[in-house]
Amino acid sequence: MSTSTNPDRSKQNARIIQQTTVDAKLHADFEESHESFDYSSSVHVSTCQEQPCSDKLTTAYLHHIQKCKFIQPFGCLIALDERTFKVIAYSENAPEMLTNVSQTIPTVSESRVLGMGSDIRTIFASPGANALFKALGFGEVSLLNPILVLCKATGKPFYAIIHRVTGSLIIDFEPVMPNEVTTTASGSMQSYNYAAKAIGRLQYLPSGSIKRLCDTMVQEVFELTGYDRVMAYKFHDDDHGEVIAEMTKPGLEPFLGLHYPATDIPQAARFLFMKNKVRMICDCRAKNVNVVQDKRLPFDITFCGSTLRAAHSCHLQYMENMTSIASFVMAVVINDTDEDSENCNLNQRKKLWGLVVCHNRTPRFVPFPLRYACEFLAQFFSTHVDKEFELEQQILQKNILRTQTVLCDLLMRDIPLGIVSKSPNIMDLVKCDGAVLSYENKVYRMGVSPTESQVHDIVSWLYEYHVDSTGLSTDSLYDAGYPGALALCDVCGMALVRLTEKDILFWFRSGTASEVRWGGAKHEKGEMDDGKRMHPRSSFKAFLEVVKNRSYPWKKFEIDAVHSLQLILRNALKENETAGLNYSKVIQAGFNELKLNGMQELQAVTSEMVRLIETASVPILAVDGLGLVNGWNTKIAELTGLTVKEATGSHILTLVEDSSFDTVQRMLNLAMEGKEEIGVQFEIKTHGSKRESGPITLVVNACSSMDVNGNIVAVCCIAQDITYKKSILHKFTRIERDYKAIVHSPNPLIPPIFGTDEFGWCSEWNQAMTELSGLSREEVIGKMLLGEVFGTHGACCRLGNEEAFINFSIVRNKVMTNQEAEKISFGFFAKSGNYVDCMLCASKRVDNKGVVTGLFCFLKLASKDLQQAIYFQRISEQIAAKRLKALAYLRRQIENPLSGIIFLRKMMEETELGDEQRELLHTSALCQQQINKVLDDTDLDGIVDGYLDLEMTEFTLQQILSASTSQVMTTTNPMNIQIVNNIARDMLFEKLYGDSVRLQQVLAEFLSLSVSCTPPSGIIIIAANSSKNNLDRLVQLVNLELSITHTGDRVPKELIRQMFGSSVDATEEGISLVISRNLLKLMNGDVRYMRDDSNSTFVISVELASAIGNKT
Repeated sequence: MSTSTNPDRSKQNARIIQQTTVDAKLHADFEESHESFDYSSSVHVSTCQEQPCSDKLTTAYLHHIQKCKFIQPFGCLIALDERTFKVIAYSENAPEMLTNVSQTIPTVSESRVLGMGSDIRTIFASPGANALFKALGFGEVSLLNPILVLCKATGKPFYAIIHRVTGSLIIDFEPVMPNEVTTTASGSMQSYNYAAKAIGRLQYLPSGSIKRLCDTMVQEVFELTGYDRVMAYKFHDDDHGEVIAEMTKPGLEPFLGLHYPATDIPQAARFLFMKNKVRMICDCRAKNVNVVQDKRLPFDITFCGSTLRAAHSCHLQYMENMTSIASFVMAVVINDTDEDSENCNLNQRKKLWGLVVCHNRTPRFVPFPLRYACEFLAQFFSTHVDKEFELEQQILQKNILRTQTVLCDLLMRDIPLGIVSKSPNIMDLVKCDGAVLSYENKVYRMGVSPTESQVHDIVSWLYEYHVDSTGLSTDSLYDAGYPGALALCDVCGMALVRLTEKDILFWFRSGTASEVRWGGAKHEKGEMDDGKRMHPRSSFKAFLEVVKNRSYPWKKFEIDAVHSLQLILRNALKENETAGLNYSKVIQAGFNELKLNGMQELQAVTSEMVRLIETASVPILAVDGLGLVNGWNTKIAELTGLTVKEATGSHILTLVEDSSFDTVQRMLNLAMEGKEEIGVQFEIKTHGSKRESGPITLVVNACSSMDVNGNIVAVCCIAQDITYKKSILHKFTRIERDYKAIVHSPNPLIPPIFGTDEFGWCSEWNQAMTELSGLSREEVIGKMLLGEVFGTHGACCRLGNEEAFINFSIVRNKVMTNQEAEKISFGFFAKSGNYVDCMLCASKRVDNKGVVTGLFCFLKLASKDLQQAIYFQRISEQIAAKRLKALAYLRRQIENPLSGIIFLRKMMEETELGDEQRELLHTSALCQQQINKVLDDTDLDGIVDGYLDLEMTEFTLQQILSASTSQVMTTTNPMNIQIVNNIARDMLFEKLYGDSVRLQQVLAEFLSLSVSCTPPSGIIIIAANSSKNNLDRLVQLVNLELSITHTGDRVPKELIRQMFGSSVDATEEGISLVISRNLLKLMNGDVRYMRDDSNSTFVISVELASAIGNKT
């Protein structure tokens, strides 16, 4: 671990220990006071005490959390001895639930009675009892959950959920609900189906927005579980929490934006969430059940890993106060980004980023298969949160580069006054609300900052209590002991650096509470939140008390930035004082005129070079014309173990490895000739404690330094440490050699193959796989493929990370549920320790009846380009196949009944009918023609692109309006919606020429949409007007404009957007509008949409023809 991260880790551990003692004190206060417990004030008092409670009280609290002897009553629990499999503890409801025998009622029979030392195989029927007994001897027993068992006494099915603790096996038994489809150890396959949709949405979300990711996760869990409220909690660096995403059923108070103190979720509970990723409380009002333990046991069994573990009374009271009777929580665990990136590995520390929390106002039970699906979804969500954090790290690096740019810009100013009087200024260096420069007894203020007298008071306090400090940072001046902190109003946090003994540079931040807004809190004057009850309002009040007089903490890179500025300014001011000159003139003379003479000029150049070297975050060294080291910064001293004093004056060639002697000599010779080399790689020796780790590999850019006369006087080497990357490269080089050996094996056509049975046990492992992995067939056959053979911990073939495990699980589950699975990139560490990178393709194995009995997995090497091409090709083929199947099915199913309808209509036409009946039959015939036309529209792209041929027929508006309105009458009649035809009679019955069927199709579509937006008893008005132009003496061009106006709600904006957009992203309803508009364009028309206060109108224009003087 890098030494730079040790202090941060120590601070974090100290904060956790301190917070745990505060949690213990609150726990004790609650147990003593109950009804009189004032949560907000208790939190404030506990966090302000230096010694919140004794070690004895803290130990008792942790013991209570870990050794809880109560479970929730929706299931029962049995503990077995790990060696004998005999019962050593059970919940008091277990005998009655599993054997139908109450402990309070005597029984004559000795069989199937549960007690200490019982053999549980006598309680359950085969094959469940055999499966359970076999699982108990399995190493990673949790991989087999759940195991379906049937009670002999009652025949009731239960899920047995097993986990291992020291010396014991704990089995939770949960009843299978009557309407639930049972699942088994292979049932993780079925559980995947629950989460498949949600995983698909998360998988294809664009990156770059943690808010969008959390909002989507909350929405999917809300739909998946059916809880009244689903929230995403995020833990901040100081362990306080915030609700950053939420979805609720109507009528619930919002918690979005709620901040709560660290005590709301104690550290002990957070530790348990790291172990048990899913936690369910079915009914906070239910009476918990006691667990009876064999008195002869020399130790207390811990039940903290049980799915049935009862919640603490304090938490149950909190839930009831907020009318949340049931809850369901999923932990979001990610990689700890505080670790040194060069030392990160597969066993990287994890941390609890946050929680996905579900609340319900009534008791709610989530069956194990759905809980397993949610846990799987949470793991998948966690990997995406990890990716978002990687993006944040990249942004952090950009901020550092921005800071360095600002520092360089400040060098060109009138130092020091230029850094407060010009733009950018010191407030652009780090995030702050104000800044102050105290220079030569004058105060220069910027932004939200203390008054001049208050600044003088702070300076006096620093001289009295921090006289030896060259810099100071705090997020609370009040906690730091400054007596005038409360009088500073909006200023809470401060960072400062001393430039000289009397000159100081300050940065200030406002309080956290002033930046926090929660929609559920009462911010209006005269309204107060109830801060006494254990409730989100009291949590929010407690949080405001905890962060009172406190700002957001200063980040490490911000402190580094201000210290870098301190070094630059201190050197500049020292030179100014020595020379007795105004420093701005020195800067102007140095950077604009460059008139340097003799030794003074050389010293100025050297001073500037040393300053840049010392503040750099990469290894930098410099040598003079003789090759003697005259620059050796802190970074390279840290890497080599050679101090600046020891390195200065040494010849550079004595410090590098013998193998790099010629390379460095050549680089220096060329640099002294003015030929600067880039990317020179060489190795440099290590010393002292670093000697055992071997030489450091650097990639160097050589820069020649010249005097004003153009003579090269020195060489500066800016380096990058690639030691770690080089070791990784060597590993990959060895892997490539292994790959070639496999490809050129005696049987190159046989790829590595492995397979499983329907329960997930490895059943196939061919010779090519043996050669690839280093594991023989005997070593893997009969082991669980996921967990024992391939896994992230303790597996034969260790996967690279948790994401690889999840992706492999998705492929396996798809195949086992008879779905098509795409090829994925796959990798694992072989027995030799080499990493194997390949493509995995899985296919189902079926018996002679077509039942899936397992799967085969094929591995092959593939480039990334090939992987991407295969993936997109498969997606395109799937989409095209689905569309063709759907279209063929619709056409086939509609054509037959339509033929029957046409036959019956023709039969009716041959009978004696009145004029009104014949008119109705004609309208029916027009509707049938419309259906036939739509069925023939196999080329929708042709319609969209304007390639459709129109058919010219003679018709009247009355005919197509009758056919169009008839298509919506089944909807309008029950709703009492009135359709009013305001078109003049002569226009209705005028003979027109055009594609009547297409115009009828368009009118029917817009009528249907208008009806859907019209309330009951509403009105739809159809009107028309036209203008005519003579084409010749026989034919007129008719510009017809039809309007459909409806009362009630406006048409959804999204549909209007799609109608005037393209068909690419249109929905099923939207594509119909797009096609209707394109049909109008083919008829030289279009559609407009208008909306006023109470009505909405579609105005449809179309170009038709009519014969001059031809009226019906």
